[in-house]
Amino acid sequence: MTAVRDPARLGPGDLLAALGELPTGRVAEAYAALGWPVVPLHTPRPGGCSCRAGLACPDPGKHPRLRGWHGLASVDPAAVRGWWRRWPAANVGLATGARFDVLDVDGPGGEAELRALVEAGAVPRGGPLARTGGGGWHLLFQPTGLGNRGGFRPGLDWRGRGGLVVAPPSQHPSGRRYRWVRPPGAEVPAAPAGLRALLAPPGRPAPAPPPTAPGRGYGTAALRGEAARVAAAGPGGRQHALNVAALKLGRLVAAGQLEEARVWAELAAAARSVGLGEGEIAKTIRRGLADARRHATARVGGGRG
Repeated sequence: MTAVRDPARLGPGDLLAALGELPTGRVAEAYAALGWPVVPLHTPRPGGCSCRAGLACPDPGKHPRLRGWHGLASVDPAAVRGWWRRWPAANVGLATGARFDVLDVDGPGGEAELRALVEAGAVPRGGPLARTGGGGWHLLFQPTGLGNRGGFRPGLDWRGRGGLVVAPPSQHPSGRRYRWVRPPGAEVPAAPAGLRALLAPPGRPAPAPPPTAPGRGYGTAALRGEAARVAAAGPGGRQHALNVAALKLGRLVAAGQLEEARVWAELAAAARSVGLGEGEIAKTIRRGLADARRHATARVGGGRG
């Protein structure tokens, strides 16, 4: 296996291909380093699941170990590492809607529908593709801004905002592993207009694809501006620029105007573009966001009688 010395220097496809047969925890860290929000999942066990439901679990190995996982999905490799120290056998979940959406194809009916959509030009050929442990398929697309759409065609589900998918190399209850058939490269394809029309709620036109992951007005503009300032920072001032950006944007996270995972992803990408190392990036962003949280908590506490 190719040694992975600096994940920040590799593209997504190169990094995932280089990971080979590493344990799920190491792969989860790599996903986080790519800016993909990670969630630890329960583990399938013979006849059941690691959750309290055990043998009665209807979805073994496919649901989160974290309550409130929507707000806890992380792109911080250190946080992800801590989860897998606690749960070494955890499956890997990836939150959808921020960095990508997923077309989930299940069973022969879903495959037939997928073939028809490909032939009609509604689904492009050659995009990132994973084989699920149950024999289905996951196709990755750029975020559409849409939420989940279960069963929008026979055997087809859409995982968008608020969604979650099981990721390679997680284990299915059958014992088979999820695996990449075509790892993501530099570009994830956009959802064509034909596919977006199928996903739009009845009676409503399909929304225009967002230029970035979901966010709210001012928060989105602020995120772009701070990321641009980090990317433009000169030698000697890059870490400071990153810390200031994390502190400012952390206040918007605390106010509910931005998602923390999105802030991590955008700032980390900007910092990598100017040569900051992965450890330095993680430490600086973590410190800035933590300072913003403490400041917000202090303000709330100070206002009570």
